Amino acid sequence: MLVNTRRHSRAPLGLATVVLGAAGCSSTAVHTAAAGSATPAGPAWQRPYLLRFHNVSQIASTVPANGDVNPYGVAVVPQTAGKLVRGNILVSNFNSKANVQGTGTTIVEISPGGAIRPFARLAALPSSDPCPGGIGLTTGLEVLPGGWVAVGSLPTVNGGKLPASNPTGCIIILNSHGKPVETWVNKNINGPWDMTMRAEPGHAALFVSNVLSRASGRHSAPPPSGMCTVVRLDVSLASGSRPRMTGATVVGSGFPWRQNKAALIQGPTGLALGRGGTLYVVSTIGNSISAIPDAMTRTSQAKPGAGVVTSGGTLNGPLGLILAPDGDLIAVNGNDGRAIEITPGGRQAATVTLVRRGAGDLFGVTTTPDGQGLLFVNDGTNALDLFSG
Repeated sequence: MLVNTRRHSRAPLGLATVVLGAAGCSSTAVHTAAAGSATPAGPAWQRPYLLRFHNVSQIASTVPANGDVNPYGVAVVPQTAGKLVRGNILVSNFNSKANVQGTGTTIVEISPGGAIRPFARLAALPSSDPCPGGIGLTTGLEVLPGGWVAVGSLPTVNGGKLPASNPTGCIIILNSHGKPVETWVNKNINGPWDMTMRAEPGHAALFVSNVLSRASGRHSAPPPSGMCTVVRLDVSLASGSRPRMTGATVVGSGFPWRQNKAALIQGPTGLALGRGGTLYVVSTIGNSISAIPDAMTRTSQAKPGAGVVTSGGTLNGPLGLILAPDGDLIAVNGNDGRAIEITPGGRQAATVTLVRRGAGDLFGVTTTPDGQGLLFVNDGTNALDLFSG
C-alpha cells in the first residue's frame, strides 16, 4: 500500500464522476457529467450502483489496543456465532504500531454503530501449525459457514523485508472466538494477498490471489518481480468440525508482481466471483481486470493475459474488488482514492471519489448487508468508512 503519498487526479472526459468530501465527515454529492452526456435519471435502481449514494462517513477507528495500523481486509459477519455478531464488520491490520508492513497481527470487530472490540490477536501460532515466514495479516479475510474465519498472512522480517521461505505465508483458520485452530500451507499458496469465497452445503470454494513466485525449492531472498497465480482452495465443511482444505488448484497464471518500496509488493489483488462462476481478478500493475471462466469447476489454468475485461480509463493502481448487488463490479484505486463501477461487459460506468487526495488510502471494500452502500477501510485515517445515501 502506498504510504504518506497524496495526489489529486481528475477523471477523464466521458466518465460520470461524483466528488465527495473527505472521509470522516458527510457531505452532499456534486454530480458532473461530461459535455454532451445526460445526468442519470429515473429510479435509483436503474442508475449505476455507485451513483445511488452521496455521503462518506466514518464508522470507527480500526486501531486496537496494541496499536496495529494500516487496515487492509474487511468482511461482514453473516451469522452470529461465538464472539461474532451478525452484521458486524471484521477488519484485519497489516502493520504493527511501529508501522512496519507485514507485521500486523490483529483483527477487530466493529458494529454498524461504531463499537469496536478485539476479535483476534495472533501474537503466535501453535507450534503444530506454523506459517512460513510468520504472521502479517493481509486483505484476504472471509467468514466461512459455521463461524470459521479465514485470513491471509504475508509476513515480513527484519524491519519489513520479505522472508526467504518458499512458499511464503499461509491461510490462518480461526474459530468464532478468534482462536487460531489450523493453518493451510501449500506450494500454490505463496504470498496470499486477497480472497473471495462461495459456499454451498457441505463445501466451499475459497479463491486466493498470490503476489509471490520463486523457482521450486529456492529459499533465498525473493526476486524483485515475477509472475504469479490465482488459486482455488476446495474446502470441506461439516457441522461441528473444522473446515478442511481438500485441494488447491491454480485457475489463473501469468499475473505480474513486483516488490515496491512504498507498497511492499504489488500484484493481483481484488477478486470477485460473478454470475455463472466467472472469477474477476484485479491486476494492480496492469491497471486491468481479467475474467477467468468456470472458476468453480475448472482444472486448468486460464491462459496468461487472456480474458481482460477492462483496462486503463480511471483504473489507477486498483486494489479491492467486489460484486455489487446489480451485478456490476466495483474496484477501488490505491493511487487516488476513487472507486470505479464496471459492467460485466467491461464498460466503466461510473467513477466516484471516496477519499479526496486519497493516494494510499483504499484497499479492502465490501457492500453493506442490506446492499445500500459500501464499507471500506481508510488507511490514511486508520478507520472503517461508509459510503451511503
